[in-house]
Amino acid sequence: MPPIPLLIDTDTGSDDAVALLLAAASGLGDVRAVTTVAGNVPLPTATRNALISLEVAGATGVPVHEGCDRPLLRPLSTAQHVHGQDGMGDLGLPGPRRGPEPGHAADVLMSYARRFPGELTLVTLGPLTNLAAALLREPGLLGRFRHVYCMAGAADAHGNVTATAEFNVWADPEAAGVVLRAARPETVTWVGWDVSRTYAVMTPEDQRRLEGLGTPLAAFAHRINRTVAEWASEVTGLAGYDLPDPVAMAVALRPGLIVGQERAHVTVALGDETRGQTIVDRRRAAREPNLTMVRHVDEAGFKDLLFTTCAGTGRAA
Repeated sequence: MPPIPLLIDTDTGSDDAVALLLAAASGLGDVRAVTTVAGNVPLPTATRNALISLEVAGATGVPVHEGCDRPLLRPLSTAQHVHGQDGMGDLGLPGPRRGPEPGHAADVLMSYARRFPGELTLVTLGPLTNLAAALLREPGLLGRFRHVYCMAGAADAHGNVTATAEFNVWADPEAAGVVLRAARPETVTWVGWDVSRTYAVMTPEDQRRLEGLGTPLAAFAHRINRTVAEWASEVTGLAGYDLPDPVAMAVALRPGLIVGQERAHVTVALGDETRGQTIVDRRRAAREPNLTMVRHVDEAGFKDLLFTTCAGTGRAA
């Protein structure tokens, strides 16, 4: 199979960085452009981290474009307490050798979709602000992509930033609402935190295996998640730290990893008490489905893709 042409929208923290490695170094993706958004970290930091990650992956020719520096209607709230102040484990990484290209992310998403209708897969790894900004100007945008995969939500309402909300949707719930109102289940797939914490947990054994690969990609992927591992041990109760964005990217690159999915009508809570909660209507009287949600993935297949990529062996088998 030829590599999948990709656009990637990211708020580049440490797990986004690993997702970028999968996209750019596995041989399964052809990354045409990366756009950045404020979320895990402020926008300039997200852009810096995207550029660093692409350099590590050997993808120095991929253009990076900055987008929205805050949610549509709310003040910015970051996850720097999880990913570190620099979003990459506070390792003091050297800066990138290049900067972003001109052009706002929303314009870039619309431009690529118009130039390559039905060809590009869009993968969003952060708050949906850039995509929503584009949709407000071009309501039919989602239909111009081959498919849209979003790391967003939690289909079981088990949250990681509040009791019921996943961070990307909580950070800009109004933007998530814009996307959901435009979405169709045959076009848009969400991969939520319920998938990550079940099928994409890096156990201590997995962490030792990653570190033991001894390659620059593996060392990078392991070290930048240092503060995430510390946070997870204190907060989530998982047997290790999870990788939400890499599992979403893996599904986009290899849809055969999906072993269970659900179509339903989904909305997002905007009120303070339940802000960002994914509301899945499973009643018989529910409105027509607007979203496909991944519920189960092949854990062994995901980890094989991760380790193969980080081993630096080229195209994943």
